Amino acid sequence: MKLQQWIDRNETVDDIIGLTPARALAATFNRQTEIFAQSQLPALWHWLYFLETAAQQDLAPDGHRQRGGFLPPIILPRRMWAGSQLQFHLPVNIGDPLTRSSTIHSIKEKTGRSGSLAFVKVQHEISRSGQLCITESQDIVYREAAKPGASLPAGEPADSVSDFQLQFQADSRLLFRYSALTFNAHRIHYDTPYVAGVEGYPGLIVHGPLLATMMLELLWQNLPEAQLSAFEFKALRPVFDNKACTIRATSPDSEGNVRLWVADHEGALCMQGQAIIRP
Repeated sequence: MKLQQWIDRNETVDDIIGLTPARALAATFNRQTEIFAQSQLPALWHWLYFLETAAQQDLAPDGHRQRGGFLPPIILPRRMWAGSQLQFHLPVNIGDPLTRSSTIHSIKEKTGRSGSLAFVKVQHEISRSGQLCITESQDIVYREAAKPGASLPAGEPADSVSDFQLQFQADSRLLFRYSALTFNAHRIHYDTPYVAGVEGYPGLIVHGPLLATMMLELLWQNLPEAQLSAFEFKALRPVFDNKACTIRATSPDSEGNVRLWVADHEGALCMQGQAIIRP
């Protein structure tokens, strides 16, 4: 079956924004503020819900679900969440019953310096009683297997000047907690022998959505009353558990735009983001 036949495929999932996952993530982030029933869910924490609950027998050796199902059956073995663009239309609160409708928007195959690549864009709409709360365009990238002895190419230097910054090092305990909260069995986040021996990386890989959430955590720590209207991020290179990274952000400009980014221990740009704060 041709991959283009997956375009416009749709799935709908219902979920209730439960209190326990939000409290667990707050504890993981060392938040001192309590989260109660009917509390507003922080931006991006909706990723704790609408989880893919693949049966154990349906997992591939890397921990992802075997190819097929809603996502197209791309044969390239390595898959990553490369970025998202989100709009926040209405607040989401603890206890809300929500519906997420997801559609395969596009599938593109290319050849790059690292070999064959495939890009899948998925559009998500999250609503409450027919009212749109969040729209998200998610970018997923598929890549070839790691070549023996291959090393990461040099990264682009990150800007070292910012208004807000946070030193962050995600150890194996934090990565395990986030994997558990998002029901993510991908072994690159918790299995050191696998990530080194099979994937060829020097350490456990910090989840892209975790880094994106930490960028907004930095914003919340410095602008706790800010309400976002939009946010986008793009992952550029991996961050590993055995090295600290620096998360940075600018103050909002006159139109509420905030620039955010993550730099690794060598100052290379690993993730960049843009947020828009409501006036």
